Amino acid sequence: MTEPDDATDAPYTTRIPADISRPDRILGPFTARQSAILAAAAAVFYGGWWATRPLMSTLSYAALMVPIAGAVAALVLGRREGIGLDRFLAAALRHPRTPKRCVHAPDGVPPLPDVVPARWAKSAGPPPAAMRMPYDGITPGGVLDLGSDGKAAVAECSTVNFELRSTAEQQGLSAAFTRWLNSLTGPTQLLVRCHRIDLAPLVDNLHHHAAALPHPALERAARDHADFLSDLSLSRDLLGRQTLLIAREETTGRNVRGGTGEGRALQRLEEAARGLAPAEITVTPLDGPRSAELVSAACNPNTPAHSHDRTEGDR
Repeated sequence: MTEPDDATDAPYTTRIPADISRPDRILGPFTARQSAILAAAAAVFYGGWWATRPLMSTLSYAALMVPIAGAVAALVLGRREGIGLDRFLAAALRHPRTPKRCVHAPDGVPPLPDVVPARWAKSAGPPPAAMRMPYDGITPGGVLDLGSDGKAAVAECSTVNFELRSTAEQQGLSAAFTRWLNSLTGPTQLLVRCHRIDLAPLVDNLHHHAAALPHPALERAARDHADFLSDLSLSRDLLGRQTLLIAREETTGRNVRGGTGEGRALQRLEEAARGLAPAEITVTPLDGPRSAELVSAACNPNTPAHSHDRTEGDR
């Protein structure tokens, strides 16, 4: 295999560290969280030895504590999918106290009427709890009010078929995307969500306009295609992908007094649209109704999206 004559024909590769989001090591190989847990466990072990030394020998106490120390070490040092086992344990302890049924009740869940027998209320189980969303509302401009966490503006992004481009074009797209990443001034998230697709509106549209086609063969083709789409939606679980860009503006004293958080979040979406344009990515900010529809779909993922509502970001 010969070497490429032009440097632009060489594959464009970039080395990304695998531990880019790893917490800082404070004490040797341990992070601050691990050091705190180990220090607390060591203090408990020492306190237990001090309290029980009149009752048992040091060797007996050490033999008794070895399994517990091993469990603590596994809890502190063990990780699964990049998450520490101590966080899994904390989530497991919170789970029994977390309401299992949540409903939309901004004013709270009212109690059952007095006419309901007590045994019926007991057999129904615990009452549902009011659902607490992680945002306080959506502005007309489509910005999510996250309360003390600031503001978040959402935009929909188109996609680029990277593999079909030449090496030089891939380098140009990568360079444009890299320049945008280097220009970020605040927390930014790229989210690829998967949702169901409802082909019923498209099928109805084909049947409705088939009779207006200028040739009977075109009408038959349109109706056959509509029947094919109808059979496809019945026999397959159709899914689509949507690429979203979220720009979050953190709350500061100046933002709270001046109310600039919303404007700054929208401005960052405009900057992203200009920065990603050389990468052939179209950024479309979502207005209030579309942001509300997106949040509603995220809370109810089984709700299918109509096929005619998809944009370039859906694939």
